[in-house]
Amino acid sequence: MTATLADPISEVVQAAEKLLTRRTGAPVTLADPVDLGGSGLSTVLRVRVAANPFSLPRTLVLKQLPRTGGVGHVDFRGAETDEEVAFLREAVSYQFATALAKDNRPGAELLAYDFETRLLVLSDLGDATPLASLLRSGDADTVGNTLMALAQALGRMHAATVGREEDFAALLRRADIGNAADVMAQQAVQAIRAVPELLARDFGLTVPQSVLDRADRAANLFTGGRFRAFSPSELCPDNIVVGDDGVQFLDYEWGGFRDATLDIAYALTSFPACLCTAPLTPDRVRAMADAWRAEVVAMWPQLAFDEVFVTRLLDAQLACVWLSTELYLPEDHARIASVRTHQLSVHRLDALEARWSLLAGFAAATGHDDVAEHANDVLACIRGRREDA
Repeated sequence: MTATLADPISEVVQAAEKLLTRRTGAPVTLADPVDLGGSGLSTVLRVRVAANPFSLPRTLVLKQLPRTGGVGHVDFRGAETDEEVAFLREAVSYQFATALAKDNRPGAELLAYDFETRLLVLSDLGDATPLASLLRSGDADTVGNTLMALAQALGRMHAATVGREEDFAALLRRADIGNAADVMAQQAVQAIRAVPELLARDFGLTVPQSVLDRADRAANLFTGGRFRAFSPSELCPDNIVVGDDGVQFLDYEWGGFRDATLDIAYALTSFPACLCTAPLTPDRVRAMADAWRAEVVAMWPQLAFDEVFVTRLLDAQLACVWLSTELYLPEDHARIASVRTHQLSVHRLDALEARWSLLAGFAAATGHDDVAEHANDVLACIRGRREDA
């Protein structure tokens, strides 16, 4: 007899029904699954709760990473692949975020999870509008208000999680992956270290020593820093929605603690790991920076001093732009093709030009001429390559 493979969507629904039945002690029936399109190997579904004995929400979101090994029992903890570690970090991140007060929760609530079946059951954020859609609006007020709301939401998340890194680390230890599994931080540091050689090879540019020193300091923000708070880490417009509860963040696969200035700098430099550009202007950049600072300054009073604030923010912006350069400057078509696209997507050289331009503008406006000159040198090379393409 030939074995028949089950429908993957049906398998996810059945696994969720078993998990929720076990958790509630009464049968739970889920119906009408809608595929929301997961990233990587994961399956993400919205389902309706057809039988609701314990006041579960009317709809739920299910996220499952399928097994990639053989048959039989698999102990998922102790996982080694990036996909497996990402699932565990996401489960831990949702556990951590769900424990926050509802007003401080940055995204969906974790209702149930199972490490063995690699399944998360989350509250449904409903028909929230993707950030990318709002940023494409032709209305200047809509764009400006959306960007300000994003900066404020980041600040509220950071302020609510300052000082709770040990709580997060304890959850990581329970999941048996430990802090060393922050693959994204490790890759970011390696990428930043590679940029001077990349600029020398591709453009014949020598990075000034003062900028190299700043970049060394900036790379450490991924693993250290004075202003540490929780971050989802993947702050692409695909992973941010705006609904009745304001700005909400999705996908915590690389969630963890890092210097919070990286998050706001990521937004101010047009989402550097994403192949897109946002409608940012110097005035909007400064307004967003000040809006974020207003939310966190009570936790980090040092940021009330402009010199401290600007220096740290410029460090973080340099890290973000260098990271984007290492990702998109090389002619690596396979890597570029693997990046998810969305409504703000542009050619990689256009994205890099926008990011270096934002860095140059912020550095010049704040009196950091060495960084501004460095950014303008790179900009000239990028524009020359685009014209030759």
